[in-house]
Amino acid sequence: GVSSTTAGFVGGAGGGVAQTVVMGPCTYLVTAMVLGKEQSVWGIMRRTWASKGLLGFYPGGSAIAARQASNWASRVGFTEAVRTKMKAAHGDPTRRLSIHEECWAGIIGGVLSCWNHPFEVARIEMQARALSGEPAVGMIAVLRQVHAESGVGGLFQGLIPRMGTNVWLTLFLVSGANIVKQCREGSTEAICTASANPQHHCA
Repeated sequence: GVSSTTAGFVGGAGGGVAQTVVMGPCTYLVTAMVLGKEQSVWGIMRRTWASKGLLGFYPGGSAIAARQASNWASRVGFTEAVRTKMKAAHGDPTRRLSIHEECWAGIIGGVLSCWNHPFEVARIEMQARALSGEPAVGMIAVLRQVHAESGVGGLFQGLIPRMGTNVWLTLFLVSGANIVKQCREGSTEAICTASANPQHHCA
């Protein structure tokens, strides 16, 4: 009984939070490899486990959960919102979008989903603190400190590369899923056979 846009935001948020279980240790190890002198993943894992146990792999867990939840809520939700607007522009809310339109919806949704970049900055800062042995600080405190030291720009460091990441993830996992779903449902006229018309190709 809810709109596709609302379902996209809610479903994406739930899936994103669930991803924290895996993304926490993965991003921690990546940060450790980038910042640390030790170049052995297994060495980092052994040292972390010996000193802090399982919880040692989850510094910045609150920032990761906030990032992942808002990531997928935004990627799916914004993409669905754009798709809805495109259908409305055609005057038919049930219209099947072309591959070209699906791709543009994903690109726009991916770019808009980067509004949450401060959570990524907080995640990196919190994990870096843990790796350097500094006392743990909450996500809000970290964001305030970054803002105090570097202003609003500091909260959006590395935004352009992340836009690229978000766009391809949204294209592949959101727009791509929509295209495959419509093909399987038999909407070959609008999607699967769009390849017969070069202007419907996604650039």
